[in-house]
Amino acid sequence: MPPPSCPRNTSHAMHMPRAPWRHCLCASALMLSGTLVQAQDAGTASAPDARRWSVNATLASQYLARGMRQSWGQPAVQAGIDYSHPQGFFLGAWGSSLSPRFIDGGHMELDLYGGYGWSAGPLNYSAGLYYYMYPGARMAATGTRYNYGEAVLSANYQWLTVKYALTVTRDYFGYNSSTLLEGTGRHSRGSGYLDIGLNVPLAQGTELQLHYGWQRVRSFSRFNWQDVRVALSKSLGSGWTLVGGVTRAYNSHGVYDAYTTGTPDTRGRLHYSNPTRATAFVTLGMVF
Repeated sequence: MPPPSCPRNTSHAMHMPRAPWRHCLCASALMLSGTLVQAQDAGTASAPDARRWSVNATLASQYLARGMRQSWGQPAVQAGIDYSHPQGFFLGAWGSSLSPRFIDGGHMELDLYGGYGWSAGPLNYSAGLYYYMYPGARMAATGTRYNYGEAVLSANYQWLTVKYALTVTRDYFGYNSSTLLEGTGRHSRGSGYLDIGLNVPLAQGTELQLHYGWQRVRSFSRFNWQDVRVALSKSLGSGWTLVGGVTRAYNSHGVYDAYTTGTPDTRGRLHYSNPTRATAFVTLGMVF
């Protein structure tokens, strides 16, 4: 999941993905730990059983993906299920509530993913396909859906994880000439998100999480952005984890400063926000 984009001209506004990726890390510390990333890493985990299932649930102060506030500053409920095979294959699904003020007509994100993980010496790798869906969501001005798919490659060495997500569907989060009001007939296949995470163990059960991300929107460079996050993660035992931190996104052209879907509410009012501004978050999650 994973981020938004909406031009200042609200007669044809659109928003943007998230996702993320796994987003999600989403609010949880990147989605790297909070959304899809867990699945990407699941394929590299060894297990004595022939098969392994796990379920995760998270209560987040807000849903954050790639530095963007997708729940409009409101709390979000998230849950997922993962299957990993000891030979490295993994499958999963993850979902989160979100705000229709961020995604026109949308109330939830549903991510489906699968892939393969392997190791070579001290390095761990994974490759997967991720599809992000927003049931019922459609941009009112153009009828465009937000759904999109990415191919994701990941490499991990000790504390450092580097991932790259490449958009393989025609559009990334619905970005095209019609929705962004730029050019004619252009689409955003080939957009990419670079995700660099550093998880540093501190005291027992505590971890410092640092993240840098760069979203490139192909054919529409004004909508590119970068994001950073600093968080602390604390294991509470019995599968519970508490994460708190601060995140912020940056766009040099200011295209997200007054973000809106362009669709008025029942009273005829448009709602604006800056989803890139610095914000604090807290998540409480459990894996079982």
